[in-house]
Amino acid sequence: MNIGIDMMGGDFAPLEAVKGVKQYLTNSDNNIFCIGDETQLKQLFQEHGFSSPFLHLVHAPEVIGYHEHPTKVLIEKPNSSIAIGFKLLATGEIDAFLSAGNTGAMLVGAMFSIKPISGVLRPTIATLLPKLNGQTGILVDVGLNADCKPEQLNQFGILGNLYAKHILNIPDPSVALLNMGEEEGKGNALAQATYPLLKDNTAIRFIGNVEGRDVFNDKADVIVCDGFTGNVILKTAEAMYDAAKHQNLENDSFFGRFHFENYGGTPVLGVNKPVIIGHGISNAKAFSNMIALGEKLVTTKFCNIITSNFANL
Repeated sequence: MNIGIDMMGGDFAPLEAVKGVKQYLTNSDNNIFCIGDETQLKQLFQEHGFSSPFLHLVHAPEVIGYHEHPTKVLIEKPNSSIAIGFKLLATGEIDAFLSAGNTGAMLVGAMFSIKPISGVLRPTIATLLPKLNGQTGILVDVGLNADCKPEQLNQFGILGNLYAKHILNIPDPSVALLNMGEEEGKGNALAQATYPLLKDNTAIRFIGNVEGRDVFNDKADVIVCDGFTGNVILKTAEAMYDAAKHQNLENDSFFGRFHFENYGGTPVLGVNKPVIIGHGISNAKAFSNMIALGEKLVTTKFCNIITSNFANL
């Protein structure tokens, strides 16, 4: 298995990326292609006393900054770590690509380099939700699609259901629509138009509406919403974790599970090959877990599972 990582993406890259690769390769024999400034990477791996036959450096002299325009910069910087990563992914030289760098550039690269799976109207991104019962759920979409159509939300339910089933190992995931009330017919025009589509969707086990107060309980394994609403919930959850840290509760059995480093990153659901986007402040543990998620996506052939499911719709 060949996994590519943008070593220059992230506030603490390439140092934390190097440490994360070292952590991962300590217990793995998968090939890791580290894409970035070769001189810097060689020096850092030497300083940390690490070498491995499974470690491969791919020189990328350019870096895409956080505030650069995604579409424009991918054209203007073909030798950037992100652009080279997508080239390797598109040509099959790597099986998965991940980065904690410019999110917009990662999304544009995923859309135009490897393209959405046939039948998928809009790819989406999800976040994992720690549950009070110790389990983990999914909220989808959390920012990729701020404005959505009912048909897109219906597909988000399918994509989230597949992720919960094949990656989180939830046997029969329950899928719900985030709304302002539990009763059918509640909500704005989008929610009202989406509800019957989810209700009639035989590819999922739809259980109806859930409210904001249900996000962290065990009512649903997959909660569907538009990206604007989902991103507000995601940022609120991050603020709640920061508040918990301020109260010295970061090691609490519930609040401790909010830390992004435990999950590493989130995959772009609905594109032809595994693409994972990490948090900008990723540390070594986050990078290591990001690579482990990439490994699982490849091992389970998750993109093929999505492809076959949408072919049968």
